[in-house]
Amino acid sequence: MTHADVQKKPEFTRYQIFVMGLLAFLQFSVILDFMIMSPLGALIMPAMEISPRQFGLIVSAYAFSAGISGLLMAGFADRYDRKKILLVFYTGFVAATVWCGLAQTFPMLLLARIVTGIFGGVIGSVVLAIATDLFAPQLRGRVMGVIQTAFAASQVLGLPVGLYLSNRWTWHAPFLAMAAFGAIGGIIIVWRMQPVVEHLKAPQEHSAFTHLLNTLSDPRHLTAFATTALLTTGGFMLMPFSSVFTVNNLGVSIEHLPTIYLITGLCTIFVGPLVGRAADKFGKIPVFMVGSIVTMIMVMIYTHLGTVPFATVIIVNVLMFIGIFSRMIPFQALVTSVPETTKRGSFNAVSASIQQFAGGFASILAGHIVAIGADGKLQHFAWVGYIVVGTTIVTAVLTWFIQQGIQKRAQPIPEAATT
Repeated sequence: MTHADVQKKPEFTRYQIFVMGLLAFLQFSVILDFMIMSPLGALIMPAMEISPRQFGLIVSAYAFSAGISGLLMAGFADRYDRKKILLVFYTGFVAATVWCGLAQTFPMLLLARIVTGIFGGVIGSVVLAIATDLFAPQLRGRVMGVIQTAFAASQVLGLPVGLYLSNRWTWHAPFLAMAAFGAIGGIIIVWRMQPVVEHLKAPQEHSAFTHLLNTLSDPRHLTAFATTALLTTGGFMLMPFSSVFTVNNLGVSIEHLPTIYLITGLCTIFVGPLVGRAADKFGKIPVFMVGSIVTMIMVMIYTHLGTVPFATVIIVNVLMFIGIFSRMIPFQALVTSVPETTKRGSFNAVSASIQQFAGGFASILAGHIVAIGADGKLQHFAWVGYIVVGTTIVTAVLTWFIQQGIQKRAQPIPEAATT
């Protein structure tokens, strides 16, 4: 085989393309389960007669239980076949989603969300560990771009359908539909996915606790964990109350919410892979910084909007999510190079755990900042925007330090000078 023939080989094998699609599907299921709570907030709060603070507790309950679950799992994440771990937690996640759909009271829904978080919180970290194991660093921008289209797909396919089902029947219907749809993912994992065991060939530490402790004590990991926490804060502060803000403050009817999610999702599905390609071609840091600037500008515009034309709401949402995606994708592609091969599972589990804890704190904080006024409008939402901008600035600085650390590690160690 000539050198030219080697150059013509596709960058992705057929199996890698299949795995990439499967991981995106699993991410879609988990993200939709969380995302659906935001638009359903406008229905759940009056149906259960609960306050924004109580609704924020429902959202944060998932986050905190997911965080605890991820932290407990971290020590064991690199000691087993990643496929088996994924299958166990995904099965529990689907079953817990059924429970959410059957809940009739606030305490029951709160408990169901806690159980869903226990299983769902681990899935994302396993997905990232598998993606890191199976794809080379120079391909990870595109891989993360595809996986992150799950977020956009949840807006295009999941949220409009979920809102339609809830408007057609009740808010319970979307959860039952998600469980039925998500069960397909479990079948595909069993049927087609190969074991992911390459990491088991490396020497393992004696105990799970030692493995977790070493993961937590690595200075390079700590910087990445702090950045992940701040990166998460913005989304968890904005999204839980976005539907209430859009309906009550911007004057958009709840029947038109699916249109906003549909158009925004279609645009981000198109932009996501392009961002991934740009991250691989131009570098993760430049793309991340551009995304940070766009995010800050659009968050300030969004949180200060009043009653505006429907087209304006759509344009602002589209640009804001493009900015958010332009941060998420390059960061996830960059941070995969931080842990060693034998610590990828534990690193991603801890990272996901910290992400959930930060998100839970952010949801509670946002629930204490905002309030429903006498006119039904959401008050103090602009303060949420200021916090998001502040965390975005700090995140940009920390991400630059992460990049510097990765580059230093990649440089060859100079040989000692001979005398």
